[in-house]
Amino acid sequence: MTPPDRLRAHLAEPGIITMPAVWDGLSAKLAAGAGYKTAFLSGSCVAASRLGGPDLDLISFGEMFDSFNMVRGAAPETLVLADGDHGYGNPLNVQRTVRAYGRAGAAAILIEDKITPRQLTSAGKPCLPREEARMKIRAAVQAAKESGILILARTDCRPTQGIDEAVARIEIFVEEGADILFLDSPADDEEFRRAVAAAQGKPSFAVLSPGPGRRIPSLTEAEALGIKIGTYPTAMLSPAIAGMQAGLAALLAGEAESAAALAPAVLRTTLGYPDYDVQGAPFIVKG
Repeated sequence: MTPPDRLRAHLAEPGIITMPAVWDGLSAKLAAGAGYKTAFLSGSCVAASRLGGPDLDLISFGEMFDSFNMVRGAAPETLVLADGDHGYGNPLNVQRTVRAYGRAGAAAILIEDKITPRQLTSAGKPCLPREEARMKIRAAVQAAKESGILILARTDCRPTQGIDEAVARIEIFVEEGADILFLDSPADDEEFRRAVAAAQGKPSFAVLSPGPGRRIPSLTEAEALGIKIGTYPTAMLSPAIAGMQAGLAALLAGEAESAAALAPAVLRTTLGYPDYDVQGAPFIVKG
């Protein structure tokens, strides 16, 4: 089965899917090792790891795609939902983005309705007019036919244009054939319910990491609201930052490592040194 077919089968199973966010080979390998079948290649995490900065549309398609290939290489069985952002341009750019991820083995790709280039402020997310947003999703759905990759259609317009407009956009994205729907920044449970109803039986996706400006239900609450996929962009990233800061503080204090550091043998095993020896053994020339 192809990755998109495997993801479709996974979505048909009962229960909500917990989808950790990954950004490179190590984060993907750790998620797979913990037993997760799926992962979200998060633009915010890639921006943090590559730029050391915020997710404000500064990451390019090439950087995101390179990160996807790192993830895919380290965890080839993981079903990756790739953050395609705004598609990096007009509907033809969207199609190029969707085809590239589909050919490379992504199971699904997110396309959103934000305006690009972004205004020079971190506040708010101005969005395309409704019909222009429709055309982006129409283009994405057409391009997805080549590989079967699933299209996650996201609207960011709720904070700037209201819940009625956001629900209308979800409805037209369903009409255009989107496979998964995502209302960004719902204010309360009723907005979640309206978005799920507008998806008309198709899976709904939600960000469940702590953050400002939105209702953040627990996993159990999200499932009760009808959410099928819950992702956590900060679940690994935030502790990773805290761990690096602790390591640097330990060095400044004259220590070799922080109290949270892995034992050397555990670190080597986690990184795969024993696996390398096993994989290389058949190719050692015997004396």
